[in-house]
Amino acid sequence: MKQIFSSLRAKLLVMFIILASVPLLIVGVVSYQKSYHTLSDHSKASTLLYADQLVSDIDTLFLDTQKLLELGTNPTVLYFLSSQTETYTEAKEIVQTLDIYRGTYQYDSVLNIQMVNLYGKGISERKGVFQLDHNPLRNPHFVLLSEHPDEILIIPPTEASSFDRLDGFTYPGDNVISIIAPLKQRVTHEVIGFIVIDLDDQMIEHYYNNITIGNTGFFFVADQSGNPIFWPEARIGDLPSSKTLLTHTTSPRGSFTEELNNEKQFYVYATSEMTGWSIVGIAPLKEIIADAIEIRLLILLSVGLSAIFAISLYISLTQRIIRPLQLLKAKMRKAADGYLEAKIKTSGQDEIADLSDSFNTMLENIKHLIENNNREQEQVKKAELRTLQAQINPHFLYNTLESIIWMAETGKNDNVIKLVKAMSQFFRISLNKGRDWVTIQTELEHAKSYLTIQQMRYYDILTYEIEVDDALYSYPILAMTLQPLIENALYHGIKNKRGLGKIRVSGQIENDYYILLTVEDNGIGISSERLQHIRESLTLPMESSSSEQIDEENESGFGLFNVHQRLRLYFGEPCGLMLESIYGEGARVSVRIPRK
Repeated sequence: MKQIFSSLRAKLLVMFIILASVPLLIVGVVSYQKSYHTLSDHSKASTLLYADQLVSDIDTLFLDTQKLLELGTNPTVLYFLSSQTETYTEAKEIVQTLDIYRGTYQYDSVLNIQMVNLYGKGISERKGVFQLDHNPLRNPHFVLLSEHPDEILIIPPTEASSFDRLDGFTYPGDNVISIIAPLKQRVTHEVIGFIVIDLDDQMIEHYYNNITIGNTGFFFVADQSGNPIFWPEARIGDLPSSKTLLTHTTSPRGSFTEELNNEKQFYVYATSEMTGWSIVGIAPLKEIIADAIEIRLLILLSVGLSAIFAISLYISLTQRIIRPLQLLKAKMRKAADGYLEAKIKTSGQDEIADLSDSFNTMLENIKHLIENNNREQEQVKKAELRTLQAQINPHFLYNTLESIIWMAETGKNDNVIKLVKAMSQFFRISLNKGRDWVTIQTELEHAKSYLTIQQMRYYDILTYEIEVDDALYSYPILAMTLQPLIENALYHGIKNKRGLGKIRVSGQIENDYYILLTVEDNGIGISSERLQHIRESLTLPMESSSSEQIDEENESGFGLFNVHQRLRLYFGEPCGLMLESIYGEGARVSVRIPRK
């Protein structure tokens, strides 16, 4: 009986009985979703109607104001702008005409009406007749209308030009909207001047200030580029970026949500076909869906009260079923991330306890397998690198022996002795009794022997110099580190240029932590494309690259890649090789190793 109730199957059976309350939860969730979408859609639709109303009001304002553009067809105005002289009577008649239009249409928002011809002769309500001291076409808006005479421009304060104030009158704060249109000759329809109507932008402010969204929402006006042009001054910090508006306002009207100041905001917008401006409303999303949130709370409360008995029963079983499973899941995630010490303390006799024991056993086996594999891989890499280290280019040996024979036949015994001694020293240090490590002094002696041999072979193109402080001699370094770099400098740098070449080996301490050994030459150098390829190849793991990828033409040893990989294997980052070169001037290869 005890084994039956300790079975996981029995425990799951009890849990499934508890889950009989799920249909009740589903009904509650569906009811909430339905009511939420209904109420939120209603709130969004009503807010969108506000935006449409604002667009309509603003378009109506501009349509009514544009009736003043009829002045451009008045014969007296056209004659005044076309003639070179003016009379007091003509000017007075035009001003009276302006007064008639004002009295007829009751334009309280119109601040000033100005007209000017292409020669700077103009008339305005505020100043009367005036003459510009500059070419009217310096005004970029006039230039645009000259090229497109059928258009009418509505210029907000943010896009206004100082040239728009034709009569020189300025407004406090420059809060003026200008309607600009071309004046055309009746018969030829040639542009002869321009009319500018200045409107008080407080009319726009009056429209959007009279409508609010939720408790704290507001409306503002943005231009075609998404930049705000009219907004409540107190809310300037709550305005969205132009990028946000351009991203979402791709249709004439609509709504969207976006996070602003760490809070979800609801946006609604409608675009005017007349001006291209967008009326944008913004309010916290929680205010828009406040009714839906209240209904959600009521539904959750009722569902919670109905399910309280099932939840109580579920909690009583949590300690026996859910918690062990959660613990096992958490340990498995840690193990998946590479933490193999994530063992579980087992208790009980059910299937979960058996699974935990198996999991612990699996972790132990994986640890042993990884340790064995790491040791094997490290030994394999070291064996491969030692094999590469032990390789000596047969061409180098062959060419050196040929040089010895040639010197002996020509009677140059002293050179033969010197070359044989250098060669003997070179191979003695190369073999190094199978050891991986030598001192920097020994490595420099090895490099010097190699340079001596090559200098006797290439006496007409090669000189060398070794300048390393004696204080560095006692530090350890991997054997056969410098010789491949010197060989690369000779065969790919010095031999590919004309004239005498020089290889210089130097050393210094870097930042008290590293030793920097440098091999530089004044050879042909490396092209920028080739240098980039070599640098990228040095960053590849050993399994995905090879020395041929870096040093394809080098037949002298294991090349730059193998030296770099040996240094990384033993020392880790940031040790290794660093390459610098200017094509046509030479190259420099630096070896960084730790002092300790």
